[in-house]
Amino acid sequence: MRRSYSLVWLAAVLAIVPHAAATSPERTLVVVNRGVQISEEIAEYYAHRRKIPPGNVCRIRAPRKEQITRREYESWVEPGVLKCLSAGDFKERIDYIVTTKGVPLKISGAGNASVDSELTLLYDKLNGKEHPIEGKVRNPFFGQPSAVFDKTRFGMYLVTRLTGYSLQDVIGIIDRAQQTQNRGLVVLDGTNWGNQMGERALANAARILPGDRVRYENELSPTYDVRGVIGYASWGSNDKHRLAEGRRDPGFEWLPGGIATAYVSSDGRTFEEPPKDWRPASWQERDKFWDHSPQSLTADLIHEGATGASGHVYEPKLDGTPQPDLLFPAYLQGRTLAESFYLSIRYLSWMNVIVGDPLCTLVPLQQ
Repeated sequence: MRRSYSLVWLAAVLAIVPHAAATSPERTLVVVNRGVQISEEIAEYYAHRRKIPPGNVCRIRAPRKEQITRREYESWVEPGVLKCLSAGDFKERIDYIVTTKGVPLKISGAGNASVDSELTLLYDKLNGKEHPIEGKVRNPFFGQPSAVFDKTRFGMYLVTRLTGYSLQDVIGIIDRAQQTQNRGLVVLDGTNWGNQMGERALANAARILPGDRVRYENELSPTYDVRGVIGYASWGSNDKHRLAEGRRDPGFEWLPGGIATAYVSSDGRTFEEPPKDWRPASWQERDKFWDHSPQSLTADLIHEGATGASGHVYEPKLDGTPQPDLLFPAYLQGRTLAESFYLSIRYLSWMNVIVGDPLCTLVPLQQ
């Protein structure tokens, strides 16, 4: 099933969409866990490829593990990044913060959240505004498709992560982000049994996107083996039919710049690779858990060839996941990867992690 507005209508929409925020490397801060080899190697490669100034590499000392406590976050991660942002004119110059594999991923216990989602609030903190530790914070940039991102207006940084199962996976992300073209299909894989809120967002995305750029399915059978994919939204392992078939990835041919999101509560819980024979399972099959959950993994999409993807370190609830009817129109209209994802996420200080080069944009095709 496929629906779209006319190309004339789309052209009118594109005419009123603001230009993406400046994507200058000088506006990007790269966070490294000092002494962690893969973190150092990723930062070095990314800084070279994106021509990030050496002074924009922020080296912190933090525990060498994915999950940390709130006390460890407040003792090691946050102070280290705040120190970098407080130097010179960095507080006002920086728009994007990029964490690297080896920097802690998630904060457990009271006020659990992703590290990256907490770091979005540092602009407010530097200006003397505090937020409660427990619970989520409304994202002021959510649902603002006509607004140019301005951290002074929205009180936040845009934070993404360069990570995957391996250094090679991350190098692939970085390289593909600089080979993009604005072409290919957005695959919207719904079901006819899924939560109505999620299904409405998929159907709405299908209506908004031009017909020759979208493949929308809401049948029982999952969508596999599509060529030329630039975007993908699905229920992941929450699709009971995909779960029954035991597939870890959709078998796509991804185009450079392809991004993905899923309605899955723990897909960003780890970026440590499970055994080759591991498959997502039901919550009743505890012997098949990987890092305390049986659910599908964001890292599998990166490993397969996606250039960016969202995930969740703990349960975000459905309204805390990226909304595809905001995400994909923004991305296809020229927003950066970071802007597109944060436009589509309701909350900060929450469970979301965005994998990818924040500066990645789809380069217009030559006419």
